[in-house]
Amino acid sequence: MFSLAQKTALVTGAGSGIGRAVAQLFARAGATVWVVDRDAAAGEGTVAAIRAAGGAAEFAALDVSNEADALALSARLPALDILVNNAGIGHVGSLPNTAAADLDRLYAVNVRGAFNLCRAFVPAMLARGRGSVINLASVAGVVAVRERLAYTTTKFALVGLTKALALDHSHTGVRFNAVCPGRVETPFVQARLAESPDPAAARREMASTQLAGRMAQPEEIAAAALYLAADESAMVTGSTLMIDSGWTAGK
Repeated sequence: MFSLAQKTALVTGAGSGIGRAVAQLFARAGATVWVVDRDAAAGEGTVAAIRAAGGAAEFAALDVSNEADALALSARLPALDILVNNAGIGHVGSLPNTAAADLDRLYAVNVRGAFNLCRAFVPAMLARGRGSVINLASVAGVVAVRERLAYTTTKFALVGLTKALALDHSHTGVRFNAVCPGRVETPFVQARLAESPDPAAARREMASTQLAGRMAQPEEIAAAALYLAADESAMVTGSTLMIDSGWTAGK
């Protein structure tokens, strides 16, 4: 396993799903992990699970869309080696059923959230000359996804933000990369499937876009984040790491 010993990491949206899997894997790799989430109970649950497994973790409550709170958090936390901007929200709809408020809401979390955390924590990384920032984007940040107008728009913006940061800071020792998953079987997705009139058919439809014929598990996305966080990926910056089981292979 790639080692993160002696490193401090912060993972947003770490109360469940991909964020929780990333936080747990980073802790197993030796990092001290700051678990950040709006939901205190969920975040504390991740911390408890990490500690029960012998890892080191702390919780901090944060709405990533609030720039002032992000800056205040950075003032009281130690300098980071790794920042994972995982917090994100979705919306189903095309133009006729996507309101401007829907787009604004997704932009505030999916794009401004990552921007706010970078503004808060990256300056210290630049001063130290090292660090890895990992933005959880999506296959929808590389190709458009039907009926996901607002989500696709914000994920394309997040990929663009990642590339701009990487280019601007290419000689600093601080790296910026995006992980772009396809469909992932998170608790959120499982809940949405359960609400479907035909959960089995909905599951098949979601899995059909990926050549493996199944959705990814959160731990498979976490493994990619671990590589990008580790020193072994020192030559990787400005990249979009696709974990989509071939969804975009022919596009």
